[in-house]
Amino acid sequence: MADAALRLKDLVEQLLGAPLPLRIRAWDGSQAGPPHAPALVVHNRRAVRRLLWRPGELGLARAWVAGDLEIEGDLYTALDLVAGLVWERGEDARSLLQALRDPEVRAALRGLVRFAGPPLPPAPPREEVRRRGHLHTRRSDKRAISHHYDVGNDFYEIVLGPSMVYSCAYWPAPEPDSTLETAQRDKLELVCRKLALTHGQRLLDVGCGWGSMAIHAAREHGVSVVGITLSQEQAAYARKRVADEGLTDRVEIRVQDYRDVADGPYDAISSIGMAEHVGSKRYLEYAEDLFRLLKPGGRLLNHQIGRRPRRDESAYSVDEFIDAYVFPDGELAPVGATVAQLERAGFEVRDLESIREHYALTLRRWVANLEAGWARALRLTSPGRARVWRLYMAASALAFERNRIGVNQVLAIRTPTSGTSGMPLRARTWN
Repeated sequence: MADAALRLKDLVEQLLGAPLPLRIRAWDGSQAGPPHAPALVVHNRRAVRRLLWRPGELGLARAWVAGDLEIEGDLYTALDLVAGLVWERGEDARSLLQALRDPEVRAALRGLVRFAGPPLPPAPPREEVRRRGHLHTRRSDKRAISHHYDVGNDFYEIVLGPSMVYSCAYWPAPEPDSTLETAQRDKLELVCRKLALTHGQRLLDVGCGWGSMAIHAAREHGVSVVGITLSQEQAAYARKRVADEGLTDRVEIRVQDYRDVADGPYDAISSIGMAEHVGSKRYLEYAEDLFRLLKPGGRLLNHQIGRRPRRDESAYSVDEFIDAYVFPDGELAPVGATVAQLERAGFEVRDLESIREHYALTLRRWVANLEAGWARALRLTSPGRARVWRLYMAASALAFERNRIGVNQVLAIRTPTSGTSGMPLRARTWN
């Protein structure tokens, strides 16, 4: 009798203490749950074993990356329903421990163990990072950056589009229907205006990616730019773009750690989507190094994803899926903590702009790009890596939309001892 879906549905509802909002379709052809809801397709018993051996987010992620699980129907709707059930339940929702005190739940779980097949744990997908050594050393940071960015430039071209900018785009109101490329150009121009770049200045672009910011600043504002990255693939791609633009006399791309830059002072520094990799223990060092590299009166534009603060900050832990498959060793901090560390390093923070909703728009367009180029993406990388990216970007779009995370541009100045900041009396003159 084909009843795997019903057995899975009943157990999940017992463990969660709430109705399952998704439909389940199992490997034996059975289905259970709301008929018009997106379906969680369980392709094999191995998916169940993954969840038994590692309950929670990492087990689900392993099953998804390995292709043991997939979503049938709208991915955003499915993820939103799961988030509401698992991550946003009220205080009176039953915990797993409470559920396991119920004899019926324990009996169902024992039945599921027998039902799942051989008891040995399945090997993690090969896309999962194996943790080695200490966090945020030069060597570990280089490994982490390589894991995320050295997927292949052709793959990133599918996702990011012609702009090749891997950070939040910017849609000036009221034009939310602008193309991704136009919105990314507008973001780069916004950064340049906040930094007040003028012809002949020196700009350091920390975490320069594929060179888009460096090229835009040199071409449109006449500055000389040093862009640094830890990714060999990014650097090679950026150097070719710089040469194609005829900007080799004004743009230098280096494979270099920010801690090793020694040719300051610079007139301005841009750090766009890089500080998330620094880590809380190294953040003050990062801020102090950038302060050292700026001339008095120079400006820093720090564009960084932030999370909501916790009452008990010691309880914060990195998202298991993101840490294992997307950004190894990455950490998010509340924007208040970021500002505090910049001030401790000596900066005067002059402006903070939240552009949270813009990142949701950006991510939805990246997901659409990936889905449109899915067949080619599978040829360029592993199916598991492509599934990682689709899940991570769709889930992140919802996280920005629901205010679970945000993104902020912090403008800070190395104000000279005279106190003359060089800022206009009226803020936001760049808008």
